[in-house]
Amino acid sequence: MAGSTNDTLQRIAAPGARHERQSCPFKSAGIEYIDYKDVETLKQYINEQGRILPRRMTGVSAKFQRQLTTAIKRARHVALLPFAADNVK
Repeated sequence: MAGSTNDTLQRIAAPGARHERQSCPFKSAGIEYIDYKDVETLKQYINEQGRILPRRMTGVSAKFQRQLTTAIKRARHVALLPFAADNVK
């Protein structure tokens, strides 16, 4: 128990312990619906292999992540985006 207060202080003051929440880029821009034909916007949320980036990397809210996923899948289906690619960007 002698080191318990010191351990507590280290945990509180640990660098990177608290991360500030990112605001959803779609909410802050006032976008209500993500259009599957807006390929340039959709490309920002796809990695080099053509996979959809997760929320923890993009900062998109759950509601818009669902819309984004649906829009990307629709764009792939109508051949606006590739299913798998080496150079999406």
